[in-house]
Amino acid sequence: MTLFGFGLETGVGEVEDLLRHADQADRAGLDLVSLSDHPYFADRLDAYAALGVILGRTSRVTAAVNVTNLPSRPAPMLARTITSLSALSGGRVALGIGAGGLWQEIAKLGIEHRTPAEAVRAMGEAITLIKALSGGGAPVTFEGEFYSVDGLVPAAAPAPPVWTGAVGPKSLAVTGKLADGWIPGHAADWLSPRFAESRPVIDQAAVDAGRDPGEIATIYNFPGRITERPTPSPRDGDGRWIGGSPEQWVEELVPAVRDHGAAGFIYFPVEDGTTTDSALGRWGNEVVPAIREELARN
Repeated sequence: MTLFGFGLETGVGEVEDLLRHADQADRAGLDLVSLSDHPYFADRLDAYAALGVILGRTSRVTAAVNVTNLPSRPAPMLARTITSLSALSGGRVALGIGAGGLWQEIAKLGIEHRTPAEAVRAMGEAITLIKALSGGGAPVTFEGEFYSVDGLVPAAAPAPPVWTGAVGPKSLAVTGKLADGWIPGHAADWLSPRFAESRPVIDQAAVDAGRDPGEIATIYNFPGRITERPTPSPRDGDGRWIGGSPEQWVEELVPAVRDHGAAGFIYFPVEDGTTTDSALGRWGNEVVPAIREELARN
């Protein structure tokens, strides 16, 4: 099943908008809402506090942090948080996870700086440990470079799908070895050089780990405008998608699924004078149903 999602606001002054848009996405039948995680910024809501409220007031939509700032959320506690949200919501949660960026800001939380290589190794340990601490079973003892637990009983709730925001080759390899999905960085899409260079790294790492690369979904953060009339070109001179009419969105995304294996799209409106309410309405009520209808034809 192809996932269709929407990226929510996270500003402290945008609470009303955040909750209204989560409700709107749920009513429109979207599959997913996501929000970013920047706990070092005072003007941003805590992502997991917001996620709990969103899941508590919606009934169908899955919610995910896109992506979790791992250095600020120790893996054993993150495992407890995500499995608790899964139990409370009937499984309507996914775990987006990243090695961590903006280390100058992260350090303000009192967190010890990690080199890029250390951050990637920590992400690999975290994914392994979170999966081990989900789904019940015998107590877990784990002694890693960055995390350790001693005889910790796993939560009964199953592990949610784990999607990384990997960018560099080492984190891409961790994705192929351990994760369930990948959210390409910098809003790269299936026609971009970044995708062409990155996805083979994931696939090879999956093969090396004895996994089927097809099991690792690619979910795209996909910004753009939705216009009433067709635009002369829905992509700019550099080939980056900028948007167009609902018909142009359908013409773009249907082949992305059929020909390029796209597993999902998280839509982010752009500032073009259109309100977010209107953009979300067009995405959820016009574009997505039309894409689903076209995909269902074959």
